[in-house]
Amino acid sequence: MTFAGAHTALVTPFRDGQFDEPAFRRLIQHQIQGGISGIVPVGTTGESPTLDHKEHLKVIEIAVQASEKRSLVIAGTGSNSTTEAVDLTVSAEKIGADAALLVAPYYNKPSQEGLYQHFSAVAKAVKIPIVLYSIPGRCGIEIGIETVARLARDYPNIMAIKEAGGSVERVNQLRGALPDTFEILSGDDSLTLPFMSVGAVGVVSVASNLIPAEVSMLVRHQAEGNSAAALQIHRKYYPLFKDLFIEPNPVPVKFALARLGKTTAEVRLPLCEMSSTNAMRFGETLTAVGI
Repeated sequence: MTFAGAHTALVTPFRDGQFDEPAFRRLIQHQIQGGISGIVPVGTTGESPTLDHKEHLKVIEIAVQASEKRSLVIAGTGSNSTTEAVDLTVSAEKIGADAALLVAPYYNKPSQEGLYQHFSAVAKAVKIPIVLYSIPGRCGIEIGIETVARLARDYPNIMAIKEAGGSVERVNQLRGALPDTFEILSGDDSLTLPFMSVGAVGVVSVASNLIPAEVSMLVRHQAEGNSAAALQIHRKYYPLFKDLFIEPNPVPVKFALARLGKTTAEVRLPLCEMSSTNAMRFGETLTAVGI
């Protein structure tokens, strides 16, 4: 299996506080029509911390059903509890997910040895491929390069990493420390091009909830060596890439999806609706890029 390409970190649509399954199915259809390589349900963008266990697995189940094998389904199954991460990943495998995305444990800030043992426990429990997810801005820790290399060496099903540390230098270091078969994905739309220029093979994208065809094309152009065409797309949508984080993700992307009539802007507390000032600014950005 390869994770090369553009993968969408899907929002979880809500209506009156409940998971909006029809809207979710429509969103997935839009992704596949846009040429997305994979979908990632119940990651950070999918508000996984505020979904209960039953809802979490329901979202994965619907993603598997709706994709109909037309794209990869990389289920978000990470937790700061190793037992919960194992349970979610085992369940995702049974449901039919193609792979699992495992974020670094957050809040409890384990040591690198603790991280190694955490991911080892999950890798031992399943056969599906695992994508590590390092995002120190949210978790308070990063998955160290030596830890990634050790995990890749010891567990053949740990096959990739979503890198959201914001550093091209770290991608260089990862690429130098890991076998060529281990894949790196950008975790930030605005850094997809620089990350791919030093060895990443694609992106897990928030923006592709809105513009799947354009993000897919950007990645495809860069992978095929047509960097000028990729850069043109990047420059056009760079204001969107940045302003999608004008407030905590996924508040802005849900605002934009509501503007397009694809779902509501509902998020679950402690997230809340966008401020009027930022809504005005973000609306101007959407108009400027043609959304």
